[in-house]
Amino acid sequence: MSRLKILVLTKRLTTSLKKFKSLGAEVKLFTEYQNPVVFASFKGQSDKTILFYNHYDVQPPEPLDEWHSAPFEPTQMDGRLVARGASDDKGELMSRLSVLSYFKNHGGFPCNLKFFVEGEEEIGSPDIEPYIKNHADELACDAMIWEGGGKNAAEKFQIITGTKGIASFDVSVETASTDIHSSLAGYVDNAAWRLVKGLASLTDTDHKILVDHFYDSVKPLDTYEQQVVKKLEAGFNGKATVANLGLVNGIATDHPMYEAMNQPTLTINGLSSGYEGQGIKTIVPRSAHAKLDCRLVPGQDPQESVELIQKQLIKNGFSDLKLHFNLGEPGFKTNLQDPFVQQNLSTAKQVYGDQTLFSSLTSQAAGQCWPFTTLSRSNRCRWRKKCERETARSKRKHSATRLSASLCVFSNFVKSLR
Repeated sequence: MSRLKILVLTKRLTTSLKKFKSLGAEVKLFTEYQNPVVFASFKGQSDKTILFYNHYDVQPPEPLDEWHSAPFEPTQMDGRLVARGASDDKGELMSRLSVLSYFKNHGGFPCNLKFFVEGEEEIGSPDIEPYIKNHADELACDAMIWEGGGKNAAEKFQIITGTKGIASFDVSVETASTDIHSSLAGYVDNAAWRLVKGLASLTDTDHKILVDHFYDSVKPLDTYEQQVVKKLEAGFNGKATVANLGLVNGIATDHPMYEAMNQPTLTINGLSSGYEGQGIKTIVPRSAHAKLDCRLVPGQDPQESVELIQKQLIKNGFSDLKLHFNLGEPGFKTNLQDPFVQQNLSTAKQVYGDQTLFSSLTSQAAGQCWPFTTLSRSNRCRWRKKCERETARSKRKHSATRLSASLCVFSNFVKSLR
């Protein structure tokens, strides 16, 4: 680990520890593996316990030349707070701690509260399962709330009860022992063309994955989930989504919510081959590489999914394209009709109105949710994902109103466990 990374992690850990201790938490550091976990617990006024998951690591800030401010210095821009990790996951954690500060000064905590704050989420949480196994008694809970959430493009509050899984892998191909002058391109193979043609054989023009047996483990939505997705489709604001994301070709499907809720994806994250520097170098590349990921729905196994893709490439005539599995985590979702989930939906509607949206999965994030299912005292630790406010990117002028609303939501569902 680089000295700079150690300094950054140390600063984040120190900040988290100080904040939790200032609120009266009992704080521990779990340090058995690569990056430490901050564990904080608060004694409440009932025997019920909620466990919160957050993480202190963030995505790399590169490319740095696209930033208009220092990535790790929070900066006000157009009424928004901009910084790397402001909404994933620093803002969510700080909003939760702000609510706890209110509870501390207004009668105490209605129930026991625990926080599991890790530092490996952005690399697939490789050590989360052994951490949970080692500290199962300390982490035991009645319900769990994941890292964040917020509003959709139409400014409607969302309750999300699951995440997709993920499989991250590399694809590489070599066609020669050295780069070759492009004057010989008429009769020598080009690694870049081999790679893009092989990858293109895996999907159709509608983004469906053309891999044998890839969809075999995708279960159909139940009746209640179908009703939820139908409402989501009706309320989907395509124009706002296109504007917010800057999409050049618009929405890629007629059923975006169904795709997000219950369909896997295959995505090229990056491609590299040949000469990519300044000026001209006319060569036939000897090798080509790509990074890809699949977002998976519950029931799909990450490693098996990558193995199916490798078999399909061989079947398609691209046996020279080699896959390397990097990491994976399965998807997870809670039953939408679970009483705890329904209680939260009812409470959220009291604050945000009847337009509060309900979705069973999200395409925006993966997460190691499933290992936590072993922690519940009833062996069914319910999972859900809710944001106590609209993240640190929210417009500042509304921050007081939003924090007040979040306090009402948080307070009501905590009290429901008493």
